[in-house]
Amino acid sequence: MADALKRPTEADLDAALAQELIALGRLTAEVAARAQRIATEQGEPLGAALIKLGLVGERELAEVYAKTLRLPMALPEDYPQTRLFEDRLSPRFLRQSRLLPLLATPSHVIVAAADPNDRSAISALEIALSRPVRLRVAVPAEMEAAFARLYGGERPGATSIMADETPATADTDIDRLRDLASEAPVVRLVNHLILDAAEKGASDIHIEPFEHSHRVRYRIDGGLVAVDAPPKEFHAAIVSRIKILAHLDIAERRRPQDGRINISLRGRPIDVRVSTVPTIHGESVALRLLNREQTALGLGDLGFSEATVKTVRRLIEEPNGILLVTGPTGSGKTTTLYAILDALNTPDRKIITVEDPVEYQIEGINQIQVQSAIGLSFADILRSVLRQNPDILMIGEIRDAETAEIAVQAALTGHLVLSTIHTNDAASTITRLVDMGVPEYLVAHTLTGIIAQRLVKRICPECRVGEPMMPELAQRLRVAELRPGQTPRLYKANGCPACHGRGTAGRLPITEAMSITPAIRRLILAHADAKEIELAGAAEGMERMGDDGLKKALKGEVTLKEVLRVARL
Repeated sequence: MADALKRPTEADLDAALAQELIALGRLTAEVAARAQRIATEQGEPLGAALIKLGLVGERELAEVYAKTLRLPMALPEDYPQTRLFEDRLSPRFLRQSRLLPLLATPSHVIVAAADPNDRSAISALEIALSRPVRLRVAVPAEMEAAFARLYGGERPGATSIMADETPATADTDIDRLRDLASEAPVVRLVNHLILDAAEKGASDIHIEPFEHSHRVRYRIDGGLVAVDAPPKEFHAAIVSRIKILAHLDIAERRRPQDGRINISLRGRPIDVRVSTVPTIHGESVALRLLNREQTALGLGDLGFSEATVKTVRRLIEEPNGILLVTGPTGSGKTTTLYAILDALNTPDRKIITVEDPVEYQIEGINQIQVQSAIGLSFADILRSVLRQNPDILMIGEIRDAETAEIAVQAALTGHLVLSTIHTNDAASTITRLVDMGVPEYLVAHTLTGIIAQRLVKRICPECRVGEPMMPELAQRLRVAELRPGQTPRLYKANGCPACHGRGTAGRLPITEAMSITPAIRRLILAHADAKEIELAGAAEGMERMGDDGLKKALKGEVTLKEVLRVARL
């Protein structure tokens, strides 16, 4: 009988693990009980919860597992130099089950296991190998490194860290970093960083190295705020810990890498998109935080003006065509698309989305995640999705000619297509599509509307103060046309405890929504430039982004300075 079949139940192992850590003085009974409650709520083993909470390191947990289960440890030198059972075991199964064969004998196979109590995975391995397995407890970071070496596809020059380093020196340095990244202090540091940023409402975390220091900043309400950073000597270990969580190559420090972390902190699920780039003083890391518990907003909750909401509601009732939301990165385009999807999500419509990443999950909508690593791009998925015959298709972003062509084809065959694109305003979106290679006649006949938007900082209502606008400024901005018969006032906020001294409380959009009317279609077919199309849109009732921002400034929702930062007046 295999070692796996002699293992205790998960509940027994959790209890034994807690007792051992309490006996070692690593946990108190109260902390162990709290960790067990969190593990139960998340449906995961106690060991996984302890790692995520930063209460123990990966190596320390593996050693306790080995002692509790009376199993040997898998040492770094135990991992094979070549793949074993390549014809019987898929890399995907090994990675998902966190198992890696170390040595094969005629009577049994020695296997490293990051979770030595996963009975089903180990039983499946025995069946595939037609012989028993003997387990050794693996440190996850060491197993991940061995897996990346065996199955990840080594690139030229990746064996050493710097050009003048020997492979032995590089390997030693990588091993040291891996050990540091698995220790409890670094685990707690990274967990605290992500949780603190999430609790403060940050959308991004930036970890940047410099010659004699490193800096940590959060992006809150669109602006960067510096926070206390640990000493610079922790930088490499912190970056390595983030890479391990995101399944990136910690040995590769000369090329950019992208990954993703799914983490649960204090019972709160958080998705983190990870981007690393090399700089002259080390790797700079950017983390984008996505709250999986957040739900899509309704159209009326976005902060749009009444005119914009009215135009958008009319556009989404079109039976087919393309509706685009445009703006720079971080301008809230995806949130707007989700609000539109929420309004369209009825039992009589089939809706499919193709996204990278899926930021909010909506009941009743088929959402598909792009996976470029396995060749599943926007264009690849869209070709298959159209055969599903959806009524409404949402494409996360039109970023190339191929995706634009498929979107046009979908619109021509009776689908309503929603997507985003990067342009400065509504009118220049038409020029962008033509530059991508979409003929003007197809743009004119498939495009139904464009929503352009920017996010601006909302003034804190608790410390907001107003003062009369200078007459010269009011005259230049034609304020009398917007608020006839009223004395215009502008507002600012100096900061208070409610807004943590920032003077801002979240963000709201300023927008312009253009309907593609017959007059605008004629201009597109006549090769008109963006300025002519913008003037035609305004003549037919489009409220320009600058005017929307000015109205919100006069209402005391934003400062005039914020409006001028992102829009023309």
